[in-house]
Amino acid sequence: MTDLKVDWATHEAAKFACENFHYSKSLPAGKSVKIGAWEDGKFIGVVIFSRGANSRIGSPYGLNQKECCELTRVALTTHKSFVSEILAKAIKFLKEQSPNVQLIVSYADVEQNHHGGIYQATNWIYEGKTGGEHYFIIHGKKTHGKSIHSRYGKGSQRLEWIRKNIDSHAENYTTQGKHKYLMPLNKKIRKKLLALHKPYPK
Repeated sequence: MTDLKVDWATHEAAKFACENFHYSKSLPAGKSVKIGAWEDGKFIGVVIFSRGANSRIGSPYGLNQKECCELTRVALTTHKSFVSEILAKAIKFLKEQSPNVQLIVSYADVEQNHHGGIYQATNWIYEGKTGGEHYFIIHGKKTHGKSIHSRYGKGSQRLEWIRKNIDSHAENYTTQGKHKYLMPLNKKIRKKLLALHKPYPK
């Protein structure tokens, strides 16, 4: 039988796992809880919960920023345990370390052909699909307007400006949206959110 353990992961370990085992090849920015996973003593990757890109992530559910977080990475190399088991252990660890957290939100990226199988296997509530987000394609790379704004300042988030100053072949791009899943961490919030549950996407 495989001995599966979870514990704190260092910043270096989390960065390594995200860059080598995750399609985004990046560690999420901002404050996060990095939980490592080990099988028979061998490091197999990380599960990362963070404040997410949206500071008002909990407000639709009547929760403040300290009561709600986003599952931003499940970055694992080859392993024997089920992903659902690794995720369940990481969530239990998070609950013990951060008792204020009542809800976890996560997204499955349609553009990566993800429909949220691990969330369905672990009984998350499916809220539906989000609207597409607007990006620019600059030098062949999908770039968010916020990144351009933080680098070049006001007025830089317009296609004409980008074509004139950065890449004359830049294009607008709108994503297909993401599947949104909710994991309530207590009975009270689960009862409140069950009304939002839609049939799981295939």
